[in-house]
Amino acid sequence: MLRQLLILIFLAGLGASQAIAAPDGAALFARNCAACHGSMGTGGIGVPLALHSFQASISDDYLRQTIRLGRPGRVMPAFGNLKPDEIEAIVSYVRTWNKGPAVTYSTQPVHGNPVHGKQLFTQYCVVCHGVTGEGGEGTGVTFSRPRNLPIIAPALHNPGFLASASDAMIKATLMKGREGTPMTSFIKRGLKEDDINDIVSYVRSFEKQSLAESAKLLQVENPVIVRDSPYDLKTTVENVKQAVSNNNFFYGRVQTLEYGLTTPDKENPKQVIVYFCNVSLLNQALGIDPRVGMFLPCRITIIEHNGKVQVMSVNPEVLSKLFNNSELNRLCTQMKKSYTTIMEEATL
Repeated sequence: MLRQLLILIFLAGLGASQAIAAPDGAALFARNCAACHGSMGTGGIGVPLALHSFQASISDDYLRQTIRLGRPGRVMPAFGNLKPDEIEAIVSYVRTWNKGPAVTYSTQPVHGNPVHGKQLFTQYCVVCHGVTGEGGEGTGVTFSRPRNLPIIAPALHNPGFLASASDAMIKATLMKGREGTPMTSFIKRGLKEDDINDIVSYVRSFEKQSLAESAKLLQVENPVIVRDSPYDLKTTVENVKQAVSNNNFFYGRVQTLEYGLTTPDKENPKQVIVYFCNVSLLNQALGIDPRVGMFLPCRITIIEHNGKVQVMSVNPEVLSKLFNNSELNRLCTQMKKSYTTIMEEATL
């Protein structure tokens, strides 16, 4: 009897410790999601997850896959660092805003005529989702689109979306729409169920087509620009400073990479950053999207390792794709050209 009692106490304690160790969905959401989706899911840069029509139209599996895969080339990153139970905890927390039961969808494909679906997509969908399903312009209600537009049209051509959304979910969204957003019911707009099946088949055909340009860029282009320098560190730094001035940028300062992170005597003098700025370009960028401040002011890092000197910087053209803003893309393409020119002049 005593032995059985001890076993029960042990099992109860084990269960309690497991419960205590369970991931905290609210804390994980606050740390990973709230910056874009809002602390209460009201949205901002990201989708307002608490919106009733959104909650009513998406499945738990869609949320899981979206967290895991993200949206390549869009603002939503892939959270590959999160464990399955942590993702599950976030999904459960997001569902606390749901006013009804979670919807589930069949995984069976919807069969239709993609040729006719393309015609209907062109007529009804491109105005919001783009000609190739690349998604709506802008990055969030607080930045590049009107505040009264709660959800930006998703990129249907995006591999993350296509892997997360089942045919049945896409069909249900087309048939019912999403109240409180520009997405209206296509049934109410006069389409038949067969028409909707055709649109779903066309959207699914995106999987067989080449990636949208934004997602493709992230796959093929390096987010860092690197050039080897034939000169020593000191000469390379001076060359960069001169090239900065030659290209109409204002030279700011040079500091070690570890400045402020350790005591001056422990800083590595062979790792330095050159800061520079073009005020006009800076104001243009911040006017388009304030988040570009994350990689401004302009900077070039110069490192000497094993007798080899390298000059490097972030690739603004790649980073801009994460913000899904064509105006910013054009400006960051210009910035990339300036960075590349400066680095090449300094290492000639």
